[in-house]
Amino acid sequence: MAHLTENEKKALLILFKDFSSYYNANSLSKKIGISRVGAMKLLKKLENKKILAVQRIGKSLVYKINWRYDYAQDLISFVLSDEAIHFERWKDEFKGLFKNDRVVMLHGSVLSDYNKARDIDLMVIREKGESGEINKAIRERQGFLPKKIHLIDLSKEELLKNVKNKQEAITDIVKKSVVLYGQKIYVVLIKNVSGF
Repeated sequence: MAHLTENEKKALLILFKDFSSYYNANSLSKKIGISRVGAMKLLKKLENKKILAVQRIGKSLVYKINWRYDYAQDLISFVLSDEAIHFERWKDEFKGLFKNDRVVMLHGSVLSDYNKARDIDLMVIREKGESGEINKAIRERQGFLPKKIHLIDLSKEELLKNVKNKQEAITDIVKKSVVLYGQKIYVVLIKNVSGF
């Protein structure tokens, strides 16, 4: 796996999670907090490694994940897994939900400040017919947690439909969540609705 700087990881996460937006060096530099020149160098480096694809729109070069290159897909899965490492408490808390090709995602205020969060926002992406099992597991976990678990339970097809239709609540979760489990599965799902 390629060595990535923290800013390169941040850039890849932004480009993956906010796939419906177009990012150039200027807009990405503001999101990451680096200079425009630094962002240009970073994007060019990732483009040269075939991790990013570039397209000219007007006078601007915009970047997306290069889904034609299998390595890019593996790298995004790695970066998502690396991000989840910072949320070990929640990985331990919800590991029982991850099976049968499910994706378990944490989102909302609990990501930034547990003490101020009113609830624990969780989204599980699953196969059809698994809702009952997931709801039972959530009820069991709720008995051990002082804050209410707010669950969004979607089939893979429902997620894709919501993302394609730009359903604001779901696209906002996609942009701001941490994928605790199922990173590879999630990348394949999002790959189908993103890119040039």
